[in-house]
Amino acid sequence: MGLAKAETTEKQEIGAYPIADKSKKLYMSFMYVTFGSLLIGGLMGLLQTLVRSGKITLPWGIGYYQILTVHGVILALVMTTFFIIGFQFTLMEKSVGMSDKQRKLGWLSFWVMLIGTIIAATIVLLGKASVLYTFYAPLKGHPLFYIGLALVIIGSWIAAFVNWHQVAVWKKKHPGEKTPLPAFMVTINMIMWFIASLGVAVAVLVQFIPWSLGYASTINVLLSRTLFWYFGHPLVYFWLLPAYMTWYVIIPKIIGGKIFSDALARMSFVLLLFFSIPVGFHHQLTEPGIHPTWKFIQVALTMMVVIPTLMTAFSMFATFEITGRKKGATGMFGWLKKLPWKDVRFLAPFIGMVGFIPGGAGGIINASHQLNTVVHNTIWVTGHFHLTVAFVVILTFFGVTYWLVPHLTGRKLTPQLNKLGIIQSIVWSTGMLIMSTSMHIQGLKGGPRRSEFSEYGGTAQAQEWIGYQLAQAVGGTILFIAILLMIYIFVKMAFFAPKGETAYPLAQEEPDADPTPAWFDNWKMWVGITVALILFAYSIPVFDLLQNSPPGSPPFAWPIGNQ
Repeated sequence: MGLAKAETTEKQEIGAYPIADKSKKLYMSFMYVTFGSLLIGGLMGLLQTLVRSGKITLPWGIGYYQILTVHGVILALVMTTFFIIGFQFTLMEKSVGMSDKQRKLGWLSFWVMLIGTIIAATIVLLGKASVLYTFYAPLKGHPLFYIGLALVIIGSWIAAFVNWHQVAVWKKKHPGEKTPLPAFMVTINMIMWFIASLGVAVAVLVQFIPWSLGYASTINVLLSRTLFWYFGHPLVYFWLLPAYMTWYVIIPKIIGGKIFSDALARMSFVLLLFFSIPVGFHHQLTEPGIHPTWKFIQVALTMMVVIPTLMTAFSMFATFEITGRKKGATGMFGWLKKLPWKDVRFLAPFIGMVGFIPGGAGGIINASHQLNTVVHNTIWVTGHFHLTVAFVVILTFFGVTYWLVPHLTGRKLTPQLNKLGIIQSIVWSTGMLIMSTSMHIQGLKGGPRRSEFSEYGGTAQAQEWIGYQLAQAVGGTILFIAILLMIYIFVKMAFFAPKGETAYPLAQEEPDADPTPAWFDNWKMWVGITVALILFAYSIPVFDLLQNSPPGSPPFAWPIGNQ
């Protein structure tokens, strides 16, 4: 009797709520957009590498920067955001439940984001906003491009408020209990996303839209870039934290283990919240107008994210070793043999974890004062983004897809699809390593970022770079093959796999782990510290930008006729 009661309590602690059939349709809608975006964005990436290698010329007047913008916006902003919000909704419903009212707001979030995506994507495809996913001023796009981006952000805010309301309702029903770990993680990520996206929302609504509509004659370029990178760096962590969620609460269940430490997982997420936002200046180290002192301060804050990253690595490998030894492993590395290497749900995220080692090292280089000057604005940076986001994060998302989609569609991951998924993971990894490695090396040799072959094809350096460009084309081709494989697997799991039950693998905490302190649920404290760090890192330098803007670059948008 006592054991049964203990098991019930433990299940309620991790939030073993069933996902309603009505919710499954909502979550699959996010997945459909995700994989549609993967196909379109992947095709644009393939064309990009072929153009950069000088092997093809785009037909019908299509511009290189047009496909470059589609590739960046569709994959870095649309695909990731739709997958993350859909996945996080499932974590929330499993952990704290979802009401009909919350579900309706979830649909509102989806449709607002989708409408914004269609508007922005259409404008880019028409060649009226070839401004890249960073949309740096003085590049100017059609007003509808910025309006579409604003709608995507607003839709994501609706999802954030739904998530926070879910936690609030659960807390009222469970006074004195700690927020379930998955819900805690989602809450942290959406707090970070909301605070960070305020920066790009201000830039789009106050600067870019009036400027693009003709209501303003000019724009404060440095302020717009500062507002973008206030958002742009935590955007990377918005991508990364759902991968961390998978590593902490999903992978232990898949390998037959338990969460190493609930408290350590929460602390790593809190630290990532603190040190992900007030660090945007490390993307602007070569820009004038920002005092070197503030650049140094933000570089130091950037380096602090190494701490929660190492905490996560320690926690994961502790989980692997403990689980392996419980299964009879002996010797220093015997536990490695006990891991389920033939299970794609584990293999894909694990490869992503390993890829984060060189990815993190490259991030330290990018954020360093002196080393950044070597790689700044070279294709090294592009290689870094592909290694971290397209390799680490997307492989983990693929690993989630192999169990999430069958769970939502009432189907099974068959042995054949599992084997094909392993092949897909290997093909994806091979293509990404070839492409990313060549980008890193070419960047060290001064290869420019974003430029197409025709801009430097006749130079002496082009002959030195051509081998790396060809390697990128080879890697891009392999990656597109992996994308086609993934789309095929997704369609099979969504519509054609045998009917059956697929579990949602949420892990439980080690029974002898130390209890989690109650103060982890003090949201006012975490948000307050985050805001204080942001004000410390940004208030004085931004005030200085506003007070000392160069001629013709006023604070926000300068009305025509009043210069």
